[in-house]
Amino acid sequence: MSITVLVTGGAGFIGSNFIHYLARAHPDWHVINLDKLTYAGNLENLTEVEDRASYRFVHGDICDRETVAPLVAESDYIVNFAAETHVDRSIHDPGDFILTDVFGTHVLLEAFRSAERARRFIQISTDEVYGAIETGSAKETDPIAPRNPYSASKAGADRLAYSYFVTYDVPVIVTRASNNYGPRQYPEKVIPLFVTNSLEDRPLPLYGDGLQVRDWLHVDDHARAIDLILDEGVDGETYNIGGSHELTNLELTKKVLALLDKPESLIEKVKDRPGHDRRYSLDTEKLRGLGWKPEVEFDEGLAATVQWYRDHPDWWQRIKTGSEEYRDFHKKQYGNS
Repeated sequence: MSITVLVTGGAGFIGSNFIHYLARAHPDWHVINLDKLTYAGNLENLTEVEDRASYRFVHGDICDRETVAPLVAESDYIVNFAAETHVDRSIHDPGDFILTDVFGTHVLLEAFRSAERARRFIQISTDEVYGAIETGSAKETDPIAPRNPYSASKAGADRLAYSYFVTYDVPVIVTRASNNYGPRQYPEKVIPLFVTNSLEDRPLPLYGDGLQVRDWLHVDDHARAIDLILDEGVDGETYNIGGSHELTNLELTKKVLALLDKPESLIEKVKDRPGHDRRYSLDTEKLRGLGWKPEVEFDEGLAATVQWYRDHPDWWQRIKTGSEEYRDFHKKQYGNS
């Protein structure tokens, strides 16, 4: 019997890249992609795999029990990427985050614990559940302290998944990854937003003083980590996945501009957002103990990512000019930039 993986949120950035990775690394595996196709879900992300006999797309919501149950029942592994993920949006409207990130995870877990075939459930969490890290790096055993509605909703799902391991002996593993970058990322996140704005000679809205520190992880390194954890991870454990490349947002912005030969005068300082954590940092020794380490060197990965957006203007221009929802949100968030 071949392996079947249910990937929820597989039309989004990380989920679609994970599906591309599975197609390369495990061409004999079957992949079911369950996605609601909200604003950030884009089936164009999957055009290279959509005709494969081993791939199936299901348009549906993880909060819908009737949709979820039969898909989980025919799957060996569930990897739950489905989530509302943008901090700014969570500040404006927390309800959607709580519904999808927490209740949706509950629906998946309930279906999983009654499914006979299911082997392992991977709950994709985030480094933001640790809150701001002033010094050092967060270990998996450190307390969590989310400070915005997005990270709080992810923390709720994270701990809910763990509770199913403790209470029901469900084989669950939680992963907490740092900031991902790479191709196909919706252009509200900082790298694609700044790359595409630069290409259009539009301002780059940089929050506050730009000295917030983030650790950057290439999405392909993230996919490799999940693949390893599916096979060699320990049920009930949490694994940090970090790129071990920390930069301030200002440093990142200048790197993007330099790659595009654009002037730093495009940087536009905007009012800092509420609850903006100053620094995130992950200790990844536990995952490295399984044999994983990031393979994509940041400067090379960033250059390749910038080039992807240069080579695919139709992909991001349709989003930035064709989506009323995108335009309305960015006008509200950044004014006319």
